[in-house]
Amino acid sequence: MRLSELQPSPGSKHKKKRVGRGPGSGWGKTAARGHKGQNSRAGGGTKPGFEGGQMPLTRRMPKRGFNNIFRKPWSIVNVRDLNRFAADTVVDDEILSRAGLIKPQCKRIKLLGQGEVKVSLVVKVQAVSAQARARVEAAGGRVEVQ
Repeated sequence: MRLSELQPSPGSKHKKKRVGRGPGSGWGKTAARGHKGQNSRAGGGTKPGFEGGQMPLTRRMPKRGFNNIFRKPWSIVNVRDLNRFAADTVVDDEILSRAGLIKPQCKRIKLLGQGEVKVSLVVKVQAVSAQARARVEAAGGRVEVQ
């Protein structure tokens, strides 16, 4: 067997139906669309979710709450998560991302004070709680708000 002799299995490929090519083809005139109606016209048919005039499901379901389209997501890091770093390390968004503590696309980080930190670190974040700042400074480190 050669590469030039390869062909698909019998019955696995079908010829494309060419419609609207005259009466001799068997698919002429209305081109298998029937007479008149919404689907017979060019550009006809319905949009996804259309239920024939019945109130669509998306509009029947109750709506609750409010989604702010201008919301900017924050990544939360607790001081207990900082114990994995060596002493005197500069902890910024790049190091936190490599450690898997924040998602790489989320660059706004807030440091919260849950847990204890046992090593002195320089932490560079966008926001910090008062308790978190106190705990990092008590361990001999400092927090820089960018």
